[in-house]
Amino acid sequence: MLPLDPQADKARRAWVACPNCDDRSGCDTCRQGRSCTAHWRYLLSNTGSLLHLQCPSCTHVWTHESNFGATRSTG
Repeated sequence: MLPLDPQADKARRAWVACPNCDDRSGCDTCRQGRSCTAHWRYLLSNTGSLLHLQCPSCTHVWTHESNFGATRSTG
């Protein structure tokens, strides 16, 4: 298990399913697509619409394309 990234800050959060663990299964709030107070992810950084996240439950780090707001240059 990885330690939390030094950039992890509870003030910067995102609500995206973790691809490594299923910590939000069975949560009615998450199932409804609302911002749950228990199942959020650390938003470490972003490059346009590309989010760099870490799960506080399993500490998995991954990149997620949100397709929201500013998009990245493709070339």
